[in-house]
Amino acid sequence: VQLQAFGGGLVQAGGSLRLSCVASGLTFDDYTIGWFRQAPGKERERVSYITNRDGSTYYDDFAKGRFTISSDKAKTTMYLQMNNLKTEDTAVYYCAASTIRGALDSDFVDYWGQGTQVTVSS
Repeated sequence: VQLQAFGGGLVQAGGSLRLSCVASGLTFDDYTIGWFRQAPGKERERVSYITNRDGSTYYDDFAKGRFTISSDKAKTTMYLQMNNLKTEDTAVYYCAASTIRGALDSDFVDYWGQGTQVTVSS
């Protein structure tokens, strides 16, 4: 199983980025997949997740209204559209997959992708 994250970069505050996570070696519908992030000196925190079987989504409070998660089953790819980025969104973003339906907790992640750096400048 492999999760490959793409799309990070440097953007000014107020700008947008779209992260992608390509999954291979797993049955996409069997997993809840999502994003975590970790800023320097801080603990990793969850951002958002999607349950592929029914398409239900969840956003942590700081992501609501600014971030949108989606997935393309045909491409086994998950996306995170991030709009109105703030400097506090600067972090390494990780995609993750769990077999627990409808929830994504870092303690129960089955697979992690490599991180992609997002830097938001003021």
